[in-house]
Amino acid sequence: MGQHAKTILITGGAKRIGRQMALTLHKAGHNIVVHYRSSAGLASALVDDLNRERENSAVALQGELLDTTSIPALIAKAADAFNGLDVLINNASTFYPTPIELLEDEFWNDLIGSNLKAPAFLVKACVPYIRERNGSIINIVDIHARKPMANHPIYCSAKAGLEMLTMSLARDLAPSIRVNGVSPGAILWPENNSGMADQQEVLKKIPMGRMGKPEDVANLVRFLVDEGDYITGQIIAVDGGRSVVI
Repeated sequence: MGQHAKTILITGGAKRIGRQMALTLHKAGHNIVVHYRSSAGLASALVDDLNRERENSAVALQGELLDTTSIPALIAKAADAFNGLDVLINNASTFYPTPIELLEDEFWNDLIGSNLKAPAFLVKACVPYIRERNGSIINIVDIHARKPMANHPIYCSAKAGLEMLTMSLARDLAPSIRVNGVSPGAILWPENNSGMADQQEVLKKIPMGRMGKPEDVANLVRFLVDEGDYITGQIIAVDGGRSVVI
């Protein structure tokens, strides 16, 4: 663990991989700000659990990240919660298929907005706080940023943009802020399983022959937060080797 309890903002932190990152980083001794859009009940329950483990160590903040004008106030609240901000984890995302013949402005704005635009504006708002602490930014990308998934051209393009944003920011914000990306593979099936190939077919493409777990992603994130002081500009896959064969 670092020399002090860091304050870590996790967007979309109320469920799935975001929730596991909150649990893992909290267990490592850090203060957690759980951002959510509509999962108020899940965010509140998670924060209650964390505060039972360690008093006054977690808060939940609601925010609509597609409204970029609201982001500076959200970041100010996150920083006020524990007198500063050390780490931003851009985890919030929307995911669904958009065959090009069915593309609408609404889908473009949602997928690009949540997966690329909002992370950029969040970084902009966070930089003054994180620079003060020589902290870091971690973007949750996707292995399909490099090798496209059928019928997901906008989602994959947005994640590819997030990957380049990660590398660009690592160059621009050094040496005071480290910026890295984590690219999950098959960790959790999508909530609606929309547009996914047969699950057994997906598993056949994974050299390790099995799904990963949210803990696999969270443990890497914790390493980057606490121990990866000389790592920046990297996109690290957590995918059981799938990205080498798809």
